[in-house]
Amino acid sequence: MTAPLLEMHGIVKTFPGVRALDGVDLDVRAGEVHCLLGQNGAGKSTLIKVLAGAHQPDAGQITWRGQPVSLTTPQAAMSLGIATIYQELDLVAGLTVADNIFLGREFSRLGITRPAEGNRRATALLTRLGHPEIRPTAEVGSLSAASQQMVSMARALSQDAQLIVMDEPSAVLDNEEVERLFAVIRDLTAHDVAVVYISHRLEEIRAIGDRITVLKDGRTVATGLPARDTPTRDVITLMTGRTIEYVFPERRTQPHLDEAPVLEVEGLGLAGSFADVSFAVRPGEVVGLAGLVGSGRSEILETVFGARHATAGTVRVRGRRLRSGDVGGAVAAGVGLAPEERKSQALLLGESVYRNISISSLARFARGGFLAGTAEKAAAQEQVQALDVRPADVDREVRTLSGGNQQKVVLARWLLRDCRVLLLDEPTRGVDVGARAEIYALIRELADRGVAVVVVSSEIPEVLGLADRVLVIADGAVVTEQPADALDEHRVLDLIMEGTGHTGLPVPAGAQSEGDVA
Repeated sequence: MTAPLLEMHGIVKTFPGVRALDGVDLDVRAGEVHCLLGQNGAGKSTLIKVLAGAHQPDAGQITWRGQPVSLTTPQAAMSLGIATIYQELDLVAGLTVADNIFLGREFSRLGITRPAEGNRRATALLTRLGHPEIRPTAEVGSLSAASQQMVSMARALSQDAQLIVMDEPSAVLDNEEVERLFAVIRDLTAHDVAVVYISHRLEEIRAIGDRITVLKDGRTVATGLPARDTPTRDVITLMTGRTIEYVFPERRTQPHLDEAPVLEVEGLGLAGSFADVSFAVRPGEVVGLAGLVGSGRSEILETVFGARHATAGTVRVRGRRLRSGDVGGAVAAGVGLAPEERKSQALLLGESVYRNISISSLARFARGGFLAGTAEKAAAQEQVQALDVRPADVDREVRTLSGGNQQKVVLARWLLRDCRVLLLDEPTRGVDVGARAEIYALIRELADRGVAVVVVSSEIPEVLGLADRVLVIADGAVVTEQPADALDEHRVLDLIMEGTGHTGLPVPAGAQSEGDVA
């Protein structure tokens, strides 16, 4: 039995309103691929940030090569030989490929940088990764998501790491690129480099993994499981067993199934992301989209909203066809989107709460070319009170609010606009338990008012608890569409796993989020 390279014992990490890690244990041996599994909120991201030195644990001990260590900064982790490749890549878009790979470790002589040396070594690293076509002088912002992933991996390799954490590394890779990735991982482990591999694609775990650790609700529920021999059903049971209850409000009214659909999506496609997606949503109905990270769920919502230009198919609202790629037209037709990344995609963080709420309805407050500030604030205040945004100060900068209250501000924007179709991408991500229940109640209230709602969530119980119907998405295609009460967690996961890798589409680029099942 090989002595562990890394041991983490009793790791605890608490944030306001949530205990993200509650005594997690993990041990990793040199030269192994240790797979870390768990659903959204299980604590995987927090654990790897502790390992990377980005978060400091409140309790517990970390041992490296048998000696206790304190990873107080990312630099401290890197100095030991621990490198992390995050799913949300931390690259600088305006710098070249070589500059990103050797950022902070530039080659120089007598105080003068040597870019030619950096370019040469970057080329060697990218060739090792099977991507010699990526030019070291190319600007990273001009590369595809898959190429950016390769640059991030080259940076980790350049650090002579002894342990590399890979968070959903295959999410933006096609099948051929995944095979190249596995070849690199096998080469690393043959040289005694350890890899912590996070993925929801269980066939990948079987192909590349040695041992499995499963996290659930911030705790280690299983560790040291043989990756190739542990039955899929056992892994799914460990991942989905829960101590946190999902409390969903009862529906006061039924969807208006006898009425014409408010939203109709027919044969919608986006090259490289998804194809032939069709569904309809009637007044008061909630439709859920469930699938793996990278399955195309978020891209479907963004394309319906016009934030992406569809390459096939049509979207109609109340029978009127929307022009592809026209966000303004979608908003004018009564469609609203609460995106997955609210801070970067939905909120003006430096602006007030009232301006974030009114931004989509400013024409309503225009008077002779000027904004009627009093009316704008009064309308925002009404929404703040209705949604119980705290603190109830519309002049406050939205960046100072908690995640749950920021999400309420995004929803308030579309309530003020009186949307008839609401697209919700991860509506409770980063939201504490109390605010989560309030958002569930709000979604149900909107449906009871006759709003057509489409929900994407990384938590299967959330999709099943909120939706009337569920579309299961795998690799950019609809695997099945069924009533929510005809499905359970196990069945949805089975359908996802069965559909993954068999649709013929490349895994969508640009998938973001923590990277969790559903």
